[in-house]
Amino acid sequence: MTASGRRQRAFPVRALAALVTLLLAAALAHALPAGAAENTAAHPARSQHWVGGWGTAMTPPGISGYSATGFADRTLRMVERLSAGGSSVRLRLTNAYGTSPLDLGAVTVARRAKDATKGAAVEPGSSREVRFGGQRSTTVPAGAEAVSDPVPLSTKADTDLVVSVYLPTATGPTTWHPWAKQTNYLTKSGDHTGDVSGSAFGEKTTSWFFLDGVDVLAHRAKGTVVAFGDSITEGGVTADDSNRRWTDELGRRLAARPGGQRLSVVNKGIGGNRVLTDAGTQGQGNRNLGNSAESRFARDALGQTRVSDIIVLEGTNDLGSNAGVHPGTPLTADQLIAGLGRLAQRAHAAGLRVHGGTITPNGKLNARAEGMREDVNRWIRTSGAFDTVVDFDAALRDPADPHRMLPAYDGGDTVHPNDAGLRVMARTVNLSVLGRG
Repeated sequence: MTASGRRQRAFPVRALAALVTLLLAAALAHALPAGAAENTAAHPARSQHWVGGWGTAMTPPGISGYSATGFADRTLRMVERLSAGGSSVRLRLTNAYGTSPLDLGAVTVARRAKDATKGAAVEPGSSREVRFGGQRSTTVPAGAEAVSDPVPLSTKADTDLVVSVYLPTATGPTTWHPWAKQTNYLTKSGDHTGDVSGSAFGEKTTSWFFLDGVDVLAHRAKGTVVAFGDSITEGGVTADDSNRRWTDELGRRLAARPGGQRLSVVNKGIGGNRVLTDAGTQGQGNRNLGNSAESRFARDALGQTRVSDIIVLEGTNDLGSNAGVHPGTPLTADQLIAGLGRLAQRAHAAGLRVHGGTITPNGKLNARAEGMREDVNRWIRTSGAFDTVVDFDAALRDPADPHRMLPAYDGGDTVHPNDAGLRVMARTVNLSVLGRG
């Protein structure tokens, strides 16, 4: 056979091999979320996973205000501080406590304008339309949630994301997080999801509505750490828009580790939350303090994206019922211990690591409730129910009076740590035990 004949026969084989390679690459790109294939090629040694970049815990509506009346023909613009960045984002919107279907007329996501004084403005050129099953709008049935399609948008840890939601029809009572510790924005009317300027957003609110999670497609991501608790986890007395919750500080610690960030943090704290009983709106006006930790644990902890670890800090409000600080039926230390133990058992049954936070000093407890706190903390430290113990109590208490918080860490009400105390809490978490599973 001549050389030219061999070349003629060899050409179809090479062409077929090239075609197979192209088809495989196309199939892989189709299987990955939008934006993932390009980034994987650019960083072949890195793995990518969806993790929780930001999260909050939702409650039923309050008894007045927007949570009770809802919205119609208005655009919400909400700000979220990400604990991890990535190449794409994915939104979770919920109608968990709604009584009627929730119409999402349009949704966009963008990076916040670099000048924070611009309020509701977004970074020019960063706004992306969010779709649900390929559609610009969707309807979320009562009691359900909607997860968006992946949206190619590069983000960084410890930066603000802006989500704008147009609500074209009457929503009825809302699913919300009352005490966001974050300024969010609202228009008087119309779809302004695509606006770069914040000029149409003339009203402010310090609550989040309907949005309870933002996932990010992150390089080298290993998992999500869920901080599950009450107001001390939610943000306590830290200033709005300061992003100084102990969970924010923990996210910054994780992001600063050598070799790139492997874990993200989502905050699932609700002010006034209890382990054993629903707190509701008793004595709290328009705020709703949420379902019990036991009843919301599946959704707010076990059900988070690629969760690896859960840090549980609950119980101070259960003890407050014994001290007359909060309404509710008094309980025993054994009952509270049993409730916390069930949370740990459920996490382990799901194959997750769970870390027990000791209940912090509380100057409003009476002697009986303080004795219970000590009993519960002793159990958390010694029972072995948790994989590790995060001893927030030891980190915050006054050595001269262990029943109370060190004055330098007291936010002014003898219950909630100030910013210095929250930083100490974040440093109390042993990073080496997170993400081992």
